[in-house]
Amino acid sequence: MTQLVERLGYPAEAKLLIISCDDLGSCHAANVGVYQAVRAGSATCASIMIPAPWARHAAAEYTPDDDIGVHLTLNAEHAMYRWGPLTHAPSLLSGEGGFPRNIDDLWEHADSEEVFRELRAQITRAIAWGIDVTHLAPHLTAITLRPEFFDIYVELATEFRLPIRLPSTISAEQAGFPFRKLASDAGIVFPDHFDHDWRAGSRERVTKALRNLQPGVTEVHVQPTIDTPEVRALTDLAERWIDDHIFVTADATLPALVDEAGAVLIGYRELRAAMRAG
Repeated sequence: MTQLVERLGYPAEAKLLIISCDDLGSCHAANVGVYQAVRAGSATCASIMIPAPWARHAAAEYTPDDDIGVHLTLNAEHAMYRWGPLTHAPSLLSGEGGFPRNIDDLWEHADSEEVFRELRAQITRAIAWGIDVTHLAPHLTAITLRPEFFDIYVELATEFRLPIRLPSTISAEQAGFPFRKLASDAGIVFPDHFDHDWRAGSRERVTKALRNLQPGVTEVHVQPTIDTPEVRALTDLAERWIDDHIFVTADATLPALVDEAGAVLIGYRELRAAMRAG
Protein backbone atom coordinates (compact mmCIF):
# COMPACT_ATOMS: atom_id res chain seq x y z
CA MET A 1 0.00 0.00 0.00
CA THR A 2 1.45 3.36 -1.02
CA GLN A 3 2.33 5.52 1.97
CA LEU A 4 1.21 9.14 2.14
CA VAL A 5 4.82 10.39 1.95
CA GLU A 6 5.26 8.47 -1.30
CA ARG A 7 2.06 9.99 -2.70
CA LEU A 8 3.63 13.35 -1.90
CA GLY A 9 6.72 12.44 -3.90
CA TYR A 10 9.10 11.50 -1.08
CA PRO A 11 10.74 8.18 -0.12
CA ALA A 12 8.85 6.03 2.38
CA GLU A 13 11.33 6.80 5.17
CA ALA A 14 10.95 10.58 4.81
CA LYS A 15 9.87 12.68 7.79
CA LEU A 16 7.46 15.41 6.67
CA LEU A 17 6.34 18.01 9.20
CA ILE A 18 3.30 20.29 9.24
CA ILE A 19 3.46 23.09 11.83
CA SER A 20 -0.08 24.42 12.00
CA CYS A 21 -1.50 27.43 13.82
CA ASP A 22 -4.94 27.13 15.40
CA ASP A 23 -7.49 29.86 16.23
CA LEU A 24 -6.88 32.36 13.44
CA GLY A 25 -9.77 34.82 13.68
CA SER A 26 -10.34 34.33 17.40
CA CYS A 27 -8.93 37.76 18.29
CA HIS A 28 -6.77 40.50 16.79
CA ALA A 29 -3.67 39.29 18.66
CA ALA A 30 -4.12 35.83 17.12
CA ASN A 31 -4.51 37.24 13.62
CA VAL A 32 -1.26 39.18 13.84
CA GLY A 33 0.58 36.35 15.59
CA VAL A 34 -0.59 33.61 13.24
CA TYR A 35 0.19 35.50 10.05
CA GLN A 36 3.64 36.38 11.39
CA ALA A 37 4.17 32.71 12.23
CA VAL A 38 3.24 31.43 8.75
CA ARG A 39 4.87 34.25 6.77
CA ALA A 40 8.07 34.93 8.71
CA GLY A 41 8.30 32.06 11.20
CA SER A 42 8.47 28.29 11.12
CA ALA A 43 4.73 27.58 10.82
CA THR A 44 3.47 26.19 7.52
CA CYS A 45 -0.31 26.63 7.73
CA ALA A 46 -3.20 27.80 9.89
CA SER A 47 -6.94 27.35 10.33
CA ILE A 48 -9.56 30.08 10.70
CA MET A 49 -12.50 30.12 13.14
CA ILE A 50 -15.15 31.58 10.85
CA PRO A 51 -17.80 32.35 13.56
CA ALA A 52 -15.29 34.11 15.82
CA PRO A 53 -15.36 37.93 16.16
CA TRP A 54 -12.10 38.64 14.32
CA ALA A 55 -12.56 36.16 11.45
CA ARG A 56 -13.53 38.83 8.92
CA HIS A 57 -10.33 40.72 9.70
CA ALA A 58 -8.32 37.51 9.28
CA ALA A 59 -9.95 36.92 5.90
CA ALA A 60 -9.21 40.49 4.84
CA GLU A 61 -5.53 39.97 5.69
CA TYR A 62 -5.35 36.66 3.78
CA THR A 63 -3.19 36.30 0.65
CA PRO A 64 -3.20 33.43 -1.87
CA ASP A 65 0.23 32.35 -0.60
CA ASP A 66 -1.22 31.57 2.84
CA ASP A 67 -2.10 27.92 3.52
CA ILE A 68 -5.36 28.30 5.44
CA GLY A 69 -7.97 25.74 6.45
CA VAL A 70 -11.26 26.04 8.31
CA HIS A 71 -11.17 25.46 12.06
CA LEU A 72 -14.67 24.00 12.31
CA THR A 73 -16.11 25.69 15.40
CA LEU A 74 -18.96 24.60 17.67
CA ASN A 75 -17.65 25.81 21.03
CA ALA A 76 -16.89 29.18 22.63
CA GLU A 77 -14.79 28.18 25.61
CA HIS A 78 -13.81 31.52 27.13
CA ALA A 79 -15.59 32.88 30.21
CA MET A 80 -15.96 36.49 29.07
CA TYR A 81 -15.66 36.20 25.27
CA ARG A 82 -18.53 34.74 23.28
CA TRP A 83 -19.38 33.80 19.68
CA GLY A 84 -22.12 31.69 18.16
CA PRO A 85 -23.41 29.97 15.02
CA LEU A 86 -23.75 31.54 11.59
CA THR A 87 -26.95 29.60 10.97
CA HIS A 88 -30.23 29.26 12.83
CA ALA A 89 -29.19 26.47 15.19
CA PRO A 90 -30.96 26.50 18.58
CA SER A 91 -29.35 23.23 19.68
CA LEU A 92 -25.90 24.79 19.26
CA LEU A 93 -26.57 27.63 21.71
CA SER A 94 -25.72 27.66 25.38
CA GLY A 95 -28.08 29.14 27.96
CA GLU A 96 -26.05 32.35 28.08
CA GLY A 97 -25.88 32.83 24.30
CA GLY A 98 -23.23 31.70 21.88
CA PHE A 99 -21.85 28.21 21.46
CA PRO A 100 -21.51 25.90 24.48
CA ARG A 101 -18.32 26.29 26.49
CA ASN A 102 -17.37 22.62 26.62
CA ILE A 103 -17.59 19.48 24.52
CA ASP A 104 -19.85 17.54 26.89
CA ASP A 105 -22.48 20.28 26.76
CA LEU A 106 -22.27 20.34 22.97
CA TRP A 107 -22.56 16.56 22.66
CA GLU A 108 -25.54 16.47 25.03
CA HIS A 109 -27.66 18.96 23.08
CA ALA A 110 -26.41 19.31 19.49
CA ASP A 111 -28.71 18.22 16.69
CA SER A 112 -26.82 16.51 13.85
CA GLU A 113 -28.71 18.31 11.09
CA GLU A 114 -27.94 21.67 12.68
CA VAL A 115 -24.29 20.66 13.09
CA PHE A 116 -24.07 19.79 9.40
CA ARG A 117 -25.73 23.04 8.24
CA GLU A 118 -23.55 25.15 10.53
CA LEU A 119 -20.24 23.55 9.59
CA ARG A 120 -21.05 23.59 5.89
CA ALA A 121 -21.92 27.29 6.24
CA GLN A 122 -18.55 27.94 7.86
CA ILE A 123 -16.72 26.37 4.93
CA THR A 124 -18.78 28.15 2.31
CA ARG A 125 -18.36 31.46 4.16
CA ALA A 126 -14.57 31.03 4.09
CA ILE A 127 -14.71 30.36 0.36
CA ALA A 128 -17.01 33.35 -0.19
CA TRP A 129 -14.49 35.52 1.65
CA GLY A 130 -11.88 34.51 -0.92
CA ILE A 131 -9.97 31.90 1.06
CA ASP A 132 -8.63 28.96 -0.95
CA VAL A 133 -9.42 26.48 1.82
CA THR A 134 -6.74 23.79 2.14
CA HIS A 135 -8.06 21.57 4.94
CA LEU A 136 -10.51 21.05 7.81
CA ALA A 137 -9.54 20.90 11.49
CA PRO A 138 -12.25 20.82 14.20
CA HIS A 139 -11.90 23.22 17.13
CA LEU A 140 -11.39 21.20 20.34
CA THR A 141 -11.96 17.99 18.30
CA ALA A 142 -15.68 18.61 18.73
CA ILE A 143 -16.79 16.37 15.84
CA THR A 144 -13.89 13.94 15.63
CA LEU A 145 -14.64 11.45 18.38
CA ARG A 146 -18.44 11.28 18.25
CA PRO A 147 -19.74 8.86 15.57
CA GLU A 148 -22.83 10.86 14.54
CA PHE A 149 -20.71 14.01 14.10
CA PHE A 150 -17.77 12.19 12.54
CA ASP A 151 -20.07 11.21 9.68
CA ILE A 152 -20.57 14.94 9.07
CA TYR A 153 -16.80 15.50 9.11
CA VAL A 154 -16.34 12.81 6.46
CA GLU A 155 -19.23 14.10 4.36
CA LEU A 156 -17.87 17.65 4.34
CA ALA A 157 -14.33 16.53 3.58
CA THR A 158 -15.66 14.46 0.70
CA GLU A 159 -17.90 17.22 -0.68
CA PHE A 160 -15.17 19.87 -0.65
CA ARG A 161 -12.35 17.39 -1.40
CA LEU A 162 -10.28 18.52 1.57
CA PRO A 163 -7.83 16.69 3.85
CA ILE A 164 -8.57 16.62 7.56
CA ARG A 165 -6.86 16.52 10.93
CA LEU A 166 -7.24 13.27 12.88
CA PRO A 167 -5.54 12.31 16.15
CA SER A 168 -3.17 9.36 16.12
CA THR A 169 -2.81 9.22 19.92
CA ILE A 170 -6.45 8.10 20.36
CA SER A 171 -7.09 4.49 19.37
CA ALA A 172 -10.21 3.13 17.71
CA GLU A 173 -10.89 1.23 20.93
CA GLN A 174 -10.70 4.40 23.01
CA ALA A 175 -12.94 6.30 20.58
CA GLY A 176 -15.39 3.44 20.28
CA PHE A 177 -15.29 3.37 16.48
CA PRO A 178 -12.57 3.09 13.77
CA PHE A 179 -12.49 6.77 12.82
CA ARG A 180 -9.15 6.71 10.96
CA LYS A 181 -10.15 3.66 8.91
CA LEU A 182 -13.50 5.21 8.04
CA ALA A 183 -11.80 8.36 6.76
CA SER A 184 -9.23 6.39 4.81
CA ASP A 185 -11.89 4.16 3.24
CA ALA A 186 -13.68 7.32 2.08
CA GLY A 187 -10.53 8.46 0.26
CA ILE A 188 -9.79 11.29 2.69
CA VAL A 189 -6.16 12.23 3.32
CA PHE A 190 -4.88 13.05 6.83
CA PRO A 191 -1.46 13.19 8.55
CA ASP A 192 -0.03 9.95 9.87
CA HIS A 193 0.78 11.43 13.27
CA PHE A 194 -1.04 14.05 15.34
CA ASP A 195 -0.93 14.36 19.14
CA HIS A 196 -4.38 14.82 20.68
CA ASP A 197 -3.21 17.25 23.40
CA TRP A 198 -5.11 20.55 23.71
CA ARG A 199 -3.32 22.01 26.73
CA ALA A 200 -2.18 25.57 26.08
CA GLY A 201 1.52 26.08 25.54
CA SER A 202 3.23 24.11 22.78
CA ARG A 203 6.96 24.36 23.45
CA GLU A 204 7.33 21.18 25.50
CA ARG A 205 4.90 19.12 23.40
CA VAL A 206 6.41 20.16 20.06
CA THR A 207 9.97 19.66 21.31
CA LYS A 208 9.12 16.13 22.44
CA ALA A 209 7.42 15.37 19.11
CA LEU A 210 10.42 16.53 17.06
CA ARG A 211 12.92 14.64 19.19
CA ASN A 212 10.88 11.49 18.57
CA LEU A 213 9.84 12.22 14.99
CA GLN A 214 8.86 9.14 13.00
CA PRO A 215 8.77 8.58 9.22
CA GLY A 216 5.57 9.77 7.62
CA VAL A 217 3.61 13.01 7.83
CA THR A 218 3.44 14.54 11.30
CA GLU A 219 1.35 17.55 12.27
CA VAL A 220 2.09 19.62 15.37
CA HIS A 221 -0.10 22.54 16.37
CA VAL A 222 0.61 25.86 18.06
CA GLN A 223 -1.51 28.89 19.06
CA PRO A 224 0.64 31.97 18.50
CA THR A 225 -0.56 35.40 19.56
CA ILE A 226 1.27 38.66 19.97
CA ASP A 227 1.35 40.24 23.43
CA THR A 228 -1.51 42.75 23.77
CA PRO A 229 -3.85 43.89 26.57
CA GLU A 230 -6.70 42.34 24.57
CA VAL A 231 -5.36 38.79 24.67
CA ARG A 232 -4.27 39.06 28.30
CA ALA A 233 -7.79 40.17 29.24
CA LEU A 234 -9.30 37.34 27.20
CA THR A 235 -7.76 34.43 29.11
CA ASP A 236 -5.32 33.39 31.80
CA LEU A 237 -3.72 31.17 29.15
CA ALA A 238 -2.46 34.17 27.20
CA GLU A 239 1.10 33.87 28.48
CA ARG A 240 1.37 30.41 26.92
CA TRP A 241 -0.02 31.60 23.59
CA ILE A 242 2.44 34.48 23.59
CA ASP A 243 5.25 31.99 24.22
CA ASP A 244 3.99 29.96 21.24
CA HIS A 245 4.50 33.05 19.11
CA ILE A 246 8.03 33.53 20.39
CA PHE A 247 8.76 29.82 19.89
CA VAL A 248 7.58 29.83 16.27
CA THR A 249 8.83 33.24 15.14
CA ALA A 250 11.80 34.42 17.22
CA ASP A 251 13.40 31.43 18.94
CA ALA A 252 16.22 29.55 17.20
CA THR A 253 15.25 26.37 19.05
CA LEU A 254 12.48 25.27 16.70
CA PRO A 255 14.45 25.52 13.41
CA ALA A 256 17.29 23.66 15.11
CA LEU A 257 14.94 20.88 16.22
CA VAL A 258 13.55 20.59 12.68
CA ASP A 259 17.08 20.29 11.27
CA GLU A 260 18.15 17.74 13.89
CA ALA A 261 15.09 15.61 13.15
CA GLY A 262 15.83 15.64 9.43
CA ALA A 263 12.32 16.91 8.79
CA VAL A 264 10.97 18.51 5.63
CA LEU A 265 8.41 21.25 6.27
CA ILE A 266 5.18 21.06 4.28
CA GLY A 267 1.66 22.44 4.58
CA TYR A 268 -1.82 21.08 4.05
CA ARG A 269 -1.88 22.35 0.47
CA GLU A 270 0.36 19.42 -0.49
CA LEU A 271 -2.04 16.98 1.17
CA ARG A 272 -4.99 18.55 -0.64
CA ALA A 273 -3.22 18.13 -3.99
CA ALA A 274 -2.55 14.46 -3.23
CA MET A 275 -6.15 13.85 -2.21
CA ARG A 276 -7.56 15.53 -5.30
CA ALA A 277 -5.17 13.62 -7.51
CA GLY A 278 -6.85 10.43 -6.24
